[in-house]
Formats: sequence, C-alpha cells, structure tokens
Amino acid sequence: MTKHPAPIHQIELRITQLPELFNSMDPTPFHHCDLDRDAQEYLESWAMGFSHTSHFRIVVHIEHMPATDPSATVVEAIHNFFDYKADLTRRQIHLLLQEGRTSLLIGLTFLMLCLLGADFLSHFAGNAFLRVLRESLIIGGWVAMWRPLQIFLYEWWPSVRRGRIFRNLAKAGVRVTPALAK
Repeated sequence: MTKHPAPIHQIELRITQLPELFNSMDPTPFHHCDLDRDAQEYLESWAMGFSHTSHFRIVVHIEHMPATDPSATVVEAIHNFFDYKADLTRRQIHLLLQEGRTSLLIGLTFLMLCLLGADFLSHFAGNAFLRVLRESLIIGGWVAMWRPLQIFLYEWWPSVRRGRIFRNLAKAGVRVTPALAK
C-alpha cells in the first residue's frame, strides 16, 4: 500500500497595501505583528475546510508593492502568528483536559455519595417520598458526570484538529507577488 503525500491547498490573499495584512494596533516590531483580524479569519476559515493533515501555500498579492521586497517580513509574520495560535491552542487543550480530570474526580465523588445515599434509602422502599428522593439522588449523581464526559468525549478533539491546522499554516509556503492589474 503506497502512502499518498498530504495535499497542498493554495489560498490567495489580495490586498491593496502591505499594512492591510497586519493589525495596526499591535505595537510590536513589524515582523512580529499580529495579522489583521479579517486576514486571520479568512486564512483560518479557509484552512478549516480541509483535513488536518493538509499542507498549505499562501500567496499574498499586493496591489501597491512597497519599494523593498516584503516577502521575508510577510513569511515571518504569518509563520509567527500561526505558531503562536498553535501554541495557544495546545495550552487551551492542556487546561481543558486538566479541567476534565478535576471534573471527573468531583463527579465520581459526588456520584459515589449519591449512590451510597440511594442505597441507604432503598431500605425504606415503602415510603413514596423516600423512593422519589432515592431516584433523584441516582439521577443527580449521573448528571454530575455530564461535564467530564462532555470534555473527554466531545470537546478536546476539535481543539486538537484546530491546533494541527494552525501548525500546518505556520509551516505554509508563503509567496508575495505584485497584484496583476485588472
């Protein structure tokens, strides 16, 4: 069985001037700038439509090219930005899983106490109020397990996928070209 290389998807970004690519409120040196929110959302939403194993090529078309070649600055800025996003996502996953473990410990402890209470109340099966209380304890104990199960079954994997996409965007081939006149 031959393994096919991951596909390379190309995105083309058209801007009038280079500063449109960067967040103008970012006080850091130019090559470490945040990307403009619109540019960032465009790149991310485009990339999220593909597999997390995909590779990307980003072509930035600039209508009014600066006098000096901005390629190195643009490449570094895009790579730095998505490296940062990938690291941020990794930290968020770590915190989410830590919250999941804590929630699981709390949920299991609460479930155990509820089941012990329900077991104790089962000795008084003749009283309707105590039967309702017993069933409520059982239901409440299992409801306490909702959050840990939600984290471990559903919440972590979309973040892992997003992190992989960001990591692939951080490694994307980036090319800057003058925009062709229309």
